[in-house]
Amino acid sequence: MQINRITISGLPGSGTTTIANLLKKKLNLQYIYAGKIFRKMAEENEMELLEFEKYCEENPEIDKKLDEQQEEILRKGNVILEGRLAGWIAYKNKIPAFKIWLDCEKEERVRRIVEREGGSLEEKRKEMEEREESEAKRYKNFYGIDLGDLSIYDVVVDTTNISPDVVMKKILEKIKD
Repeated sequence: MQINRITISGLPGSGTTTIANLLKKKLNLQYIYAGKIFRKMAEENEMELLEFEKYCEENPEIDKKLDEQQEEILRKGNVILEGRLAGWIAYKNKIPAFKIWLDCEKEERVRRIVEREGGSLEEKRKEMEEREESEAKRYKNFYGIDLGDLSIYDVVVDTTNISPDVVMKKILEKIKD
């Protein structure tokens, strides 16, 4: 099967960036991280990430702008798009894409975030929970999307106790099906 659009989604710390980078090398596709675009928007608004997330709860035009950019990226093709809503954007706009969701237990995600960014487990758990709560609220209110609904994905992989190589193997097997 020829795949020229892949979306990769998951909660913070689930391994989406790691896997997206591995897929980029393996499949020789361009890789775009929607989170980087969102963070740049926060910087442009001179806000910390969590503050910007809260601001977006009352200002849906920001999420809409980001979603339009993601839709445009997906329509062009030849891309791996990493973003929490990337799969949903492909699905809702009927853009053919191979959609991946990476799942991972909360405590392992927190551990990975601390390993990557530093800080304490308690601090990062609190930040992660606040961020996820804000996102879930926005996605439900703005789009009627429940991130817990994984039915749209072509493959869901629990990354909690497996290496990135094993995750890649599972994904590539599904892509070949």
